Amino acid sequence: MASRKTTALLKGSVPSKMPKPFKPMLATATSQPFNNDEWLFEIKWDGYRAVAYLEQKNVNLFSRNLQSFNQQFKIVKTALEELKLNAVLDGEIVALDETGNPNFQVLQNYLKRKQNAPLKYYVFDIIWYEGKLLTSLPLVTRKQILESILPVNNPLISYSDHIIGRGIDFYNAAVDKGLEGVMGKSMESLYYIDRRTASWLKIKHLKRTEAIICGYTKGRNSRKHFGAIILGKYEGDKLKYIGHTGGGFTDTQLQTLYKKFQPLITSHSPFPVTPKTNMPATWLKPALVCEVKFTEATKDGILRQPIFLGLREDKKATSEKNEKVVKPPVKKKSNQFLTGDSETVETKVAGKLLKFTNLNKLYWPDEGITKRDLINYYAAISPYLLPYLKDRPQSLNRFPEGIKGFNFYQKNVVDKVAAWIPRFPYTSESKGEKKEFLVCEDLATLLYMANLGCIELNPWHSRIQQPDYPDYCLIDLDPDTNTFNEVITCAQVVKEVLDSIGAPAFVKTSGSTGMHILIPLGAEYTFEQSRMLAELIVGIVFKRIPEYTSIERSPAKRKGKIYLDYLQNRQIQTMAVAYSLRPKPGATVSAPLRWEEVRKGLKISDFNITNMLDRVESVGDLLKGLLGKGINMNQILNQLKQLI
Repeated sequence: MASRKTTALLKGSVPSKMPKPFKPMLATATSQPFNNDEWLFEIKWDGYRAVAYLEQKNVNLFSRNLQSFNQQFKIVKTALEELKLNAVLDGEIVALDETGNPNFQVLQNYLKRKQNAPLKYYVFDIIWYEGKLLTSLPLVTRKQILESILPVNNPLISYSDHIIGRGIDFYNAAVDKGLEGVMGKSMESLYYIDRRTASWLKIKHLKRTEAIICGYTKGRNSRKHFGAIILGKYEGDKLKYIGHTGGGFTDTQLQTLYKKFQPLITSHSPFPVTPKTNMPATWLKPALVCEVKFTEATKDGILRQPIFLGLREDKKATSEKNEKVVKPPVKKKSNQFLTGDSETVETKVAGKLLKFTNLNKLYWPDEGITKRDLINYYAAISPYLLPYLKDRPQSLNRFPEGIKGFNFYQKNVVDKVAAWIPRFPYTSESKGEKKEFLVCEDLATLLYMANLGCIELNPWHSRIQQPDYPDYCLIDLDPDTNTFNEVITCAQVVKEVLDSIGAPAFVKTSGSTGMHILIPLGAEYTFEQSRMLAELIVGIVFKRIPEYTSIERSPAKRKGKIYLDYLQNRQIQTMAVAYSLRPKPGATVSAPLRWEEVRKGLKISDFNITNMLDRVESVGDLLKGLLGKGINMNQILNQLKQLI
């Protein structure tokens, strides 16, 4: 029976039957420890992840890949039965060495050789309790519930405690104690079943990694079964060779592994480029995950002196595909527009009553970024963003379920938006269709669009006061299979051409794969004149670098080249506006740049939801002047004639 304190903490949970066995929430790796008052920090336990399902004395233990742990860890199962709880717990089973530290090798010996070792189940989360699903409660609340129901000083079951804010000191203390590392977790993080998220971050110290066994080499001299295993890691969907190791195996392990390898033998290397080996290689289907330690890694990711520690039979090779390293989180500013964790908030913005819904919905699931984060970003960046939206009709691109859900375009908003939203009537020349476009006027309209699921913002190039006269001419560098470094080279050539004709230009990343170059027109020239100007410029650029650019409109005819798109200079055509988020992994942003920043090594991912506000507050609005005085078209055309 829940105590009065625990019952109070359960407020906001959802009545539910005990969930069926599930794969737990996973953490993302980060490069360095950090301090953040909105995060808590725990020890990273060096063992096997285990989810426990307790119905009084009926207990089941499962690995992260839903393998039963009931037999391997009977002693832990028995200890959980004695608790007589109705709960689903998440934690890590470890074996302790003679110093009292968790030791993965000791745990391997316990499982493989049945050597005695003190085990401990460190519990760090609770998913369900007494008929209540707790996944929608913030982590800090779930941990309070967990601590209130677990026994103190139990020899086998322990609450995994934490500290708040001081991640760097905690990490250093863990290093001094010889531990694997620490976990950083957002205190407001919800529990996302079977999902890797950046709301939980793992910060490792020991030079150890999980690797996929992709093959083995023939043994030398008296070495039986095999000489070394060939190791790989996923980069996206492709395996990358990271080294090989013949160290760390006992005779029993050599024999056991060799038997496991036989059904996995394949005639082809699983790597896109077959690595050289010092002995004949037998290739395997990438199915087995092992853990290795190493002295260091080269810049190319090759492990030096790797040593085999054991198989990770609790992990699947495919689960490693989406693992990536992210930067430590930026501390949120205290003056956020939407605070707290409510699903729905009603508030007035510029005198308009707005209702924000589904605020905890994950819009970027892999990064743990929610709809609330989206709205808070647009509220914070609005002083810089709104000048490029004001008085412009919008083509809405809505993602109501986030970037991994469906999306749809909405240009006509008749009877689809609030009555106070400004609209612009438009009749298409080709079909004579009458439409009303939403017009963004102020912060209220901007946040209204964000609440509709408009991750990205796509305004016209012209304003409603002069709809036939664009404010700028757009040259869109749209790559196919090209590298971003090639896009950068292309942008540099465009800049050379523009400098030679005396045309000022602004540049920004698209936030997706390309770059946008913008020439101010001052709403003095028609779309046809703007399109003609862009066509002449890209024609010169194409002649200078035809090897990887194209002016062919058909993708099939471009043959993997960068499209120098000048046709975007038409009425009702749009682009992702400066400072707009994009529905891409990493929550990237269309970022204005200094021209001196446009050099090889620049990446689209350098600019995202976590750092864009800090950047613009530091460097200012780098597009300032775009909407001011435009070029003298006649002078520019005269200069162009000399180049053609």
